[in-house]
Amino acid sequence: MIKKIIYELKEHSPFTLLGALIGIIFMMMFKNMPYEASHRLFYIFHPLHVFLSAIVTTALFCRYQPKEKISGIHLWKVLVVGLVGSIGIGTLSDSVVPFWGEILLDMPHRHIHIGIIEEPWIISLSALAGIVLAYFKPSTKHPHAGHVLVSTWASLFHMLMASSHSETTPYFGIFIFLFLAVWVPCCLSDIIFPMLFAGDVNASNPCDCCGSKEKKK
Repeated sequence: MIKKIIYELKEHSPFTLLGALIGIIFMMMFKNMPYEASHRLFYIFHPLHVFLSAIVTTALFCRYQPKEKISGIHLWKVLVVGLVGSIGIGTLSDSVVPFWGEILLDMPHRHIHIGIIEEPWIISLSALAGIVLAYFKPSTKHPHAGHVLVSTWASLFHMLMASSHSETTPYFGIFIFLFLAVWVPCCLSDIIFPMLFAGDVNASNPCDCCGSKEKKK
Protein backbone atom coordinates (compact mmCIF):
# COMPACT_ATOMS: atom_id res chain seq x y z
CA MET A 1 0.00 0.00 0.00
CA ILE A 2 2.77 2.47 1.00
CA LYS A 3 4.72 1.71 -2.18
CA LYS A 4 1.61 2.27 -4.30
CA ILE A 5 0.88 5.60 -2.58
CA ILE A 6 4.46 6.80 -3.20
CA TYR A 7 4.21 5.59 -6.80
CA GLU A 8 0.96 7.48 -7.43
CA LEU A 9 2.30 10.71 -5.88
CA LYS A 10 5.40 10.48 -8.07
CA GLU A 11 3.39 9.71 -11.22
CA HIS A 12 1.04 12.66 -10.70
CA SER A 13 3.67 15.27 -9.79
CA PRO A 14 4.57 16.28 -13.43
CA PHE A 15 0.92 16.80 -14.40
CA THR A 16 0.29 18.79 -11.21
CA LEU A 17 3.43 20.85 -11.82
CA LEU A 18 2.14 21.75 -15.28
CA GLY A 19 -1.23 22.73 -13.81
CA ALA A 20 0.45 25.00 -11.24
CA LEU A 21 2.55 26.66 -13.97
CA ILE A 22 -0.56 27.30 -16.06
CA GLY A 23 -2.21 28.72 -12.94
CA ILE A 24 0.63 31.22 -12.41
CA ILE A 25 0.43 32.33 -16.05
CA PHE A 26 -3.28 33.03 -15.69
CA MET A 27 -2.68 34.76 -12.37
CA MET A 28 -0.30 37.14 -14.12
CA MET A 29 -2.97 37.78 -16.76
CA PHE A 30 -5.81 38.33 -14.28
CA LYS A 31 -3.96 39.84 -11.31
CA ASN A 32 -6.13 42.99 -11.44
CA MET A 33 -9.38 41.05 -11.49
CA PRO A 34 -11.92 42.52 -9.01
CA TYR A 35 -12.52 40.61 -5.79
CA GLU A 36 -16.17 39.95 -6.71
CA ALA A 37 -15.19 38.37 -10.03
CA SER A 38 -12.60 36.10 -8.35
CA HIS A 39 -15.22 35.12 -5.77
CA ARG A 40 -17.76 34.19 -8.45
CA LEU A 41 -15.19 32.16 -10.36
CA PHE A 42 -14.12 30.37 -7.19
CA TYR A 43 -17.72 29.26 -6.71
CA ILE A 44 -17.80 27.93 -10.25
CA PHE A 45 -14.58 25.92 -10.08
CA HIS A 46 -14.87 24.73 -6.47
CA PRO A 47 -18.25 22.93 -6.99
CA LEU A 48 -16.96 21.54 -10.30
CA HIS A 49 -13.87 20.28 -8.47
CA VAL A 50 -16.08 18.60 -5.84
CA PHE A 51 -18.20 17.00 -8.59
CA LEU A 52 -15.20 15.57 -10.46
CA SER A 53 -13.52 14.48 -7.25
CA ALA A 54 -16.68 12.63 -6.16
CA ILE A 55 -16.72 10.80 -9.51
CA VAL A 56 -13.14 9.57 -9.21
CA THR A 57 -13.20 8.80 -5.48
CA THR A 58 -16.43 6.81 -5.76
CA ALA A 59 -15.47 5.09 -9.01
CA LEU A 60 -12.10 3.94 -7.70
CA PHE A 61 -13.63 2.74 -4.44
CA CYS A 62 -16.26 0.73 -6.35
CA ARG A 63 -13.62 -0.76 -8.64
CA TYR A 64 -11.65 -2.04 -5.65
CA GLN A 65 -14.67 -3.56 -3.92
CA PRO A 66 -16.01 -7.04 -4.72
CA LYS A 67 -19.27 -6.64 -6.64
CA GLU A 68 -21.28 -8.44 -3.98
CA LYS A 69 -20.28 -5.74 -1.44
CA ILE A 70 -21.57 -2.80 -3.50
CA SER A 71 -25.18 -3.40 -2.61
CA GLY A 72 -27.64 -3.07 0.24
CA ILE A 73 -26.10 -2.10 3.54
CA HIS A 74 -22.71 -1.35 1.96
CA LEU A 75 -24.11 1.56 -0.05
CA TRP A 76 -23.66 3.82 2.99
CA LYS A 77 -19.91 3.22 2.76
CA VAL A 78 -19.89 4.31 -0.89
CA LEU A 79 -21.75 7.48 0.11
CA VAL A 80 -19.44 8.30 3.04
CA VAL A 81 -16.26 7.71 1.04
CA GLY A 82 -17.59 9.81 -1.85
CA LEU A 83 -18.73 12.71 0.34
CA VAL A 84 -15.68 12.88 2.60
CA GLY A 85 -13.26 12.30 -0.26
CA SER A 86 -14.76 15.05 -2.40
CA ILE A 87 -16.06 17.70 0.03
CA GLY A 88 -13.64 17.20 2.92
CA ILE A 89 -10.44 16.86 0.95
CA GLY A 90 -11.68 19.26 -1.76
CA THR A 91 -12.06 21.94 0.92
CA LEU A 92 -8.52 21.22 2.09
CA SER A 93 -7.26 21.61 -1.48
CA ASP A 94 -9.26 24.66 -2.61
CA SER A 95 -9.56 26.62 0.64
CA VAL A 96 -7.40 25.50 3.57
CA VAL A 97 -4.00 25.08 1.88
CA PRO A 98 -4.41 28.29 -0.20
CA PHE A 99 -5.39 30.15 2.98
CA TRP A 100 -2.27 28.87 4.76
CA GLY A 101 -0.30 30.18 1.79
CA GLU A 102 -2.05 33.56 2.02
CA ILE A 103 -1.09 33.82 5.70
CA LEU A 104 2.55 32.79 5.20
CA LEU A 105 2.90 35.08 2.17
CA ASP A 106 1.23 37.93 4.10
CA MET A 107 -1.29 38.57 1.34
CA PRO A 108 -3.41 41.69 2.01
CA HIS A 109 -6.99 40.39 1.67
CA ARG A 110 -6.60 36.88 3.06
CA HIS A 111 -9.80 35.16 4.11
CA ILE A 112 -10.80 31.51 4.07
CA HIS A 113 -13.85 30.53 2.00
CA ILE A 114 -15.36 27.17 3.01
CA GLY A 115 -17.77 26.11 0.29
CA ILE A 116 -19.79 23.63 2.34
CA ILE A 117 -20.48 26.42 4.88
CA GLU A 118 -20.99 29.37 2.52
CA GLU A 119 -22.84 27.46 -0.24
CA PRO A 120 -23.94 24.15 1.36
CA TRP A 121 -26.61 23.22 -1.22
CA ILE A 122 -24.40 23.79 -4.25
CA ILE A 123 -21.48 21.82 -2.78
CA SER A 124 -23.61 18.97 -1.40
CA LEU A 125 -25.54 18.49 -4.65
CA SER A 126 -22.30 18.62 -6.68
CA ALA A 127 -20.85 15.81 -4.56
CA LEU A 128 -24.03 13.70 -4.65
CA ALA A 129 -24.30 14.08 -8.43
CA GLY A 130 -20.72 12.85 -8.83
CA ILE A 131 -21.30 9.89 -6.50
CA VAL A 132 -24.46 8.77 -8.31
CA LEU A 133 -22.83 9.10 -11.73
CA ALA A 134 -19.76 7.13 -10.64
CA TYR A 135 -21.80 4.43 -8.94
CA PHE A 136 -23.61 3.59 -12.18
CA LYS A 137 -20.73 4.32 -14.54
CA PRO A 138 -17.35 4.17 -12.76
CA SER A 139 -14.61 5.94 -14.70
CA THR A 140 -11.43 7.60 -13.41
CA LYS A 141 -9.11 8.63 -16.21
CA HIS A 142 -10.68 11.77 -17.70
CA PRO A 143 -12.50 13.00 -14.55
CA HIS A 144 -9.23 12.86 -12.57
CA ALA A 145 -7.27 14.79 -15.19
CA GLY A 146 -10.03 17.41 -15.26
CA HIS A 147 -10.17 17.37 -11.46
CA VAL A 148 -6.48 18.30 -11.16
CA LEU A 149 -6.81 21.25 -13.56
CA VAL A 150 -10.10 22.48 -12.06
CA SER A 151 -8.64 22.21 -8.55
CA THR A 152 -5.74 24.40 -9.68
CA TRP A 153 -8.22 27.01 -10.89
CA ALA A 154 -10.24 26.90 -7.65
CA SER A 155 -7.10 27.33 -5.53
CA LEU A 156 -5.90 30.07 -7.87
CA PHE A 157 -9.06 32.16 -7.56
CA HIS A 158 -9.04 31.72 -3.79
CA MET A 159 -5.54 33.24 -3.73
CA LEU A 160 -6.50 35.87 -6.31
CA MET A 161 -9.16 37.11 -3.90
CA ALA A 162 -6.42 37.59 -1.31
CA SER A 163 -4.10 39.46 -3.67
CA SER A 164 -6.68 41.58 -5.50
CA HIS A 165 -5.07 44.84 -6.71
CA SER A 166 -2.03 44.48 -4.44
CA GLU A 167 1.13 46.27 -5.59
CA THR A 168 3.33 43.19 -5.40
CA THR A 169 2.34 39.57 -6.01
CA PRO A 170 4.58 36.76 -4.63
CA TYR A 171 4.31 34.54 -7.70
CA PHE A 172 6.93 31.99 -6.65
CA GLY A 173 5.33 31.47 -3.25
CA ILE A 174 1.88 31.21 -4.83
CA PHE A 175 3.24 28.64 -7.29
CA ILE A 176 4.52 26.48 -4.40
CA PHE A 177 1.19 26.58 -2.59
CA LEU A 178 -0.78 25.96 -5.80
CA PHE A 179 1.32 22.85 -6.40
CA LEU A 180 0.88 21.60 -2.82
CA ALA A 181 -2.83 22.47 -2.76
CA VAL A 182 -3.43 20.26 -5.79
CA TRP A 183 -0.78 17.53 -5.65
CA VAL A 184 -1.25 15.99 -2.21
CA PRO A 185 -5.02 16.56 -1.63
CA CYS A 186 -6.05 15.47 -5.14
CA CYS A 187 -4.04 12.26 -4.98
CA LEU A 188 -5.32 11.78 -1.44
CA SER A 189 -9.00 12.13 -2.39
CA ASP A 190 -8.92 10.40 -5.78
CA ILE A 191 -6.50 7.55 -5.12
CA ILE A 192 -5.23 7.04 -1.57
CA PHE A 193 -8.48 7.67 0.33
CA PRO A 194 -10.66 5.15 -1.59
CA MET A 195 -7.81 2.60 -1.55
CA LEU A 196 -7.54 2.78 2.25
CA PHE A 197 -11.28 2.23 2.74
CA ALA A 198 -11.51 -0.47 0.08
CA GLY A 199 -9.15 -2.72 2.01
CA ASP A 200 -7.34 -5.20 -0.21
CA VAL A 201 -6.36 -3.53 -3.47
CA ASN A 202 -6.35 -5.67 -6.57
CA ALA A 203 -2.94 -5.12 -8.14
CA SER A 204 -4.23 -6.31 -11.51
CA ASN A 205 -6.71 -3.41 -11.58
CA PRO A 206 -4.50 -0.32 -11.19
CA CYS A 207 -5.45 3.32 -11.29
CA ASP A 208 -5.75 4.69 -14.84
CA CYS A 209 -5.89 8.33 -13.75
CA CYS A 210 -4.06 10.77 -16.01
CA GLY A 211 -3.05 7.80 -18.14
CA SER A 212 -1.02 6.40 -15.24
CA LYS A 213 -0.46 2.68 -15.35
CA GLU A 214 1.44 0.39 -13.02
CA LYS A 215 4.58 -0.99 -14.62
CA LYS A 216 4.45 -4.69 -15.05
CA LYS A 217 7.38 -6.55 -13.57
